[in-house]
Amino acid sequence: MVSVAKRQSALRGFWGAARTGQFGAKIALRTAVIILVFIMMFPFYWMIRTALTSPQVIFEDPASLLPAQPTMLNLERVLNLIDPKTLAGQTNLGVAVATLNFWLYLRNSLIVSLAITLGQTFFCSMSAYAFARLRFPFRNQIFSLYLSGLMVPSIVLFLPNFVLMHQLGWVNTFQGLIAPTFLMTPFAVFFMRQFFLSLNKELEEAAHLDGCTRFGVFWRVALPLVSSPMLTLGILTFIGSWNEYLWPLVVGHAESVRMLTVALGIFQSQTPQGSPDWTGLMAGTLVSIVPTLLLFFVFGRKVVDSVQFSGFK
Repeated sequence: MVSVAKRQSALRGFWGAARTGQFGAKIALRTAVIILVFIMMFPFYWMIRTALTSPQVIFEDPASLLPAQPTMLNLERVLNLIDPKTLAGQTNLGVAVATLNFWLYLRNSLIVSLAITLGQTFFCSMSAYAFARLRFPFRNQIFSLYLSGLMVPSIVLFLPNFVLMHQLGWVNTFQGLIAPTFLMTPFAVFFMRQFFLSLNKELEEAAHLDGCTRFGVFWRVALPLVSSPMLTLGILTFIGSWNEYLWPLVVGHAESVRMLTVALGIFQSQTPQGSPDWTGLMAGTLVSIVPTLLLFFVFGRKVVDSVQFSGFK
């Protein structure tokens, strides 16, 4: 009896220590997550803090976590709510500030991003359906070769694409900004193919028996069934196009087609003295990320679920 009691006591001590260890591990894990979230979110907070700080006191207390002399002036001048002539002398601010033709650059970014999103979503869906359902020689080999494009750095294709756009006369045009990524990308084709492979073939066979053509099956049966993944692909493509910088900088540097990301990069040196306008730059950056943040707030869960289902890591 004594031996049994000792064993039970030892077991209770073991499980108690295990539970204590698990509790400590959970605390350590949650602490690490909180620290990582803080590290990731702090730059966004600092951007908001700088955007709300008065330009004339931006360097007076750089270590302050709260905006010094909070003001909406930076957002107002970035959004062109203030006449640029009222900022001509800058005597009331004591520092040089710049203005941004925000609505023009916003329009350009929307045109380019929406065009690329619509083109990629449609044409990649067609290509993915062909790789998933059509039978033709060397189908799997061609798909593997096409998928190998994911291993090619985009910078490798930068110069050939630029030479082609220059020869076509599409530099400083919307066509030049849109054309290289308008049709298909390896990731988008792979992403949509995973969903077409999961569809029930019996629905497509029934449509064939009813006299529907191959394109009719794709358009009327398959495509509506993958509307949710198409929406996810559209969101990912839109965000990628919206944040693109290098290609629009080289091909679309003219103001008439300049995208918002490029405009923000040039904006910091547009003051009369050529010195960076940090408060205005942060205000413009804050406004520029609003569309993508709204997309993620509304469709964030759908994006995560679709990417997990596709198997793409």
